[in-house]
Amino acid sequence: MQEPLLGAEGPDYDTFPEKSSPSPGDRTRVRAPQNKRVFLATFAAVLGNFSFGYALVYTSPVIPALEHSLDPDLKLTKAQASWFGSVFTLGAAAGGLSAMVLNDLLGRKLSIMFSAVPSAAGYALMAGAHGFWMLLLGRTLTGFAGGLTAACIPVYVSEIALPGVRGALGATPQLMAVFGSLSLYALGLLLPWRWLAVAGEGPVLIMILLLSFMPNSPRFLLSRGRDTEALRALAWLRGADADIRWEFEQIQDNVQRQSTHMSWAEARNPHMYRPILIALVMRFLQQLMGITPILVYLQPIFESTAILLAPKDDAAIVGAVRLFSVLIAALTMDLAGRKVLLFVSATIMFAANLTVGLYVHFGPKPLTPNSTMGLESIPLGGTEQPLATPSSYLTLVPLVATMLFITGYAMGWGPITWLLMSEILPLQARGVASGLCVLVSWLTAFALTKSFLLVVNAFGLHVPFFFFAAICLASLVFTGCCVPETKGRSLEQIESFFRTGRRSFLH
Repeated sequence: MQEPLLGAEGPDYDTFPEKSSPSPGDRTRVRAPQNKRVFLATFAAVLGNFSFGYALVYTSPVIPALEHSLDPDLKLTKAQASWFGSVFTLGAAAGGLSAMVLNDLLGRKLSIMFSAVPSAAGYALMAGAHGFWMLLLGRTLTGFAGGLTAACIPVYVSEIALPGVRGALGATPQLMAVFGSLSLYALGLLLPWRWLAVAGEGPVLIMILLLSFMPNSPRFLLSRGRDTEALRALAWLRGADADIRWEFEQIQDNVQRQSTHMSWAEARNPHMYRPILIALVMRFLQQLMGITPILVYLQPIFESTAILLAPKDDAAIVGAVRLFSVLIAALTMDLAGRKVLLFVSATIMFAANLTVGLYVHFGPKPLTPNSTMGLESIPLGGTEQPLATPSSYLTLVPLVATMLFITGYAMGWGPITWLLMSEILPLQARGVASGLCVLVSWLTAFALTKSFLLVVNAFGLHVPFFFFAAICLASLVFTGCCVPETKGRSLEQIESFFRTGRRSFLH
């Protein structure tokens, strides 16, 4: 497949050759992030991703606590722990499915605000739970909210951001999700599990308050015929001194050409199905790399291996490393480009997964059996392997390899998959297609998370990690063949490439 947008540098590139090119001064005013309001709007939106990241890893410290609960109605068996860990992904899949309708019906901003209802209700159910069903329902509702925001927030951010900073702002959903996970790990060292659910309500309320004062996406407003409101929203986002006429005309032209919903006949056109297929496969591969089961069962995984530090301390350290890695990705995405970071990311994750698999299969075993999850019912690998002593530095390998995996994921396949989804999907199908991507992603995550414990108990902890390593190799091939480089291009330019199959030049 031809690599779109590669090598198209400098001011010669333009998607709309029938329009005159703005002067260099106009381009500077359009692209320079002179108005900080766009950053405020982005922050307000990505608070939903903070709640998503917080809720995703909620089970990591809570499952061990509930397995030792003195309340028989809340004490988890292995099967119940598996459902408690994985049902979040079913809720997220349902949220992604609902986003296919809500994204275009309510708009990006109102859909994000709507997610606060199931999120707040879910946290309240888990905080006041007196039975397993309340835990499951609360987990499902927070998953639904996470799936809805996962589909809506990247689209909203990409549609309000300037091309020059869209890579950095496009990384903020993943950044805030990581920060939410780290906050959960840190609070898990201090608070009991019920208060962890109570603490999750705070970001949801702040998100609702801030978003109430933010504008909707200008592209969405134009698609609904609300031109005056769209112009006002764009002016607010860019600032009173910015010349927004050229950008507004670009958006308006693109929206007018796609004023109708995608039909089945149009869906068969390559300029429609190619970007949607690329986004779907990227979300599918992203989950098959193992990120969700590793995050959900992070502390139990450490407890089933020979490690030097306490499992909950290891989990908090990994969370901090994950946040640092996403910060690196946010700062380098618009400099290095999307494809370079995807290649580096997959290579690092391959090495990390292979290392964990080899360590579990051939390395030392814990002195005591797993005290929480019972990830494996028999010793890993065999009885001939040496037992680890608490002071053995070899037992740092699982922690270091997991940190390496999280670093690789967070600097590439984590944030860039979300960003590319919002960049390459055609406007005519963006709402439906983004929801479809989230649906596929979380159904895959559910299948992996639910089967992870079964595979570990049947074959050993090393088997899933070898599988994750093989998927990382497949992602390298897919990136090289199919993924476009979108650095520095407007959404209209990216869409024009898929429509024409070539670059458009003025000269």
